[in-house]
Amino acid sequence: MELAEGKQKFIESWGRLGSEWGVNRTMAQVHALLLIAPEPLTTEEVMEQLNISRGNANMTLRDLINWGLVEKQHKPGERKEYFFAEKDIWTVARQVARERKKRELDPMLKVLNELSAVEGDQNDKEFAAFNKSITDIHKLARNSDKMMETMLKADESWFWGSILKIFK
Repeated sequence: MELAEGKQKFIESWGRLGSEWGVNRTMAQVHALLLIAPEPLTTEEVMEQLNISRGNANMTLRDLINWGLVEKQHKPGERKEYFFAEKDIWTVARQVARERKKRELDPMLKVLNELSAVEGDQNDKEFAAFNKSITDIHKLARNSDKMMETMLKADESWFWGSILKIFK
């Protein structure tokens, strides 16, 4: 496989993976392109290499910046903006986890906290079923939150070493 074909395959695969994780396919593809680019790229270069519109490229780059996965830089004497992605994949994984936690888990925990306060008669089957489900989901969500917090604070080797100990 030639390098160009390998790059294209990686970009397509990262885009599919992003879609599976609930991230816009184009956003994942732009991220993939910037991950493997040896130098920061301009919006025009991103547009050209991925065959996307200026509007799509601008919106996607802005989203990647908001996620903390891409940074913008200026080169002295140039008006163009250049974009580059963090190359340390552990840092990328932690940043994605941080954003997913903020966007998905934290709001769910807030709702579950509210739902945990629903009052009712434990002898009522409907309330008992509701209460058990909410309690179980809340427990899982709190444990997931603790695990995510540990991952976000952890050093890569410590984290994976701890995970591997669990499975031994």
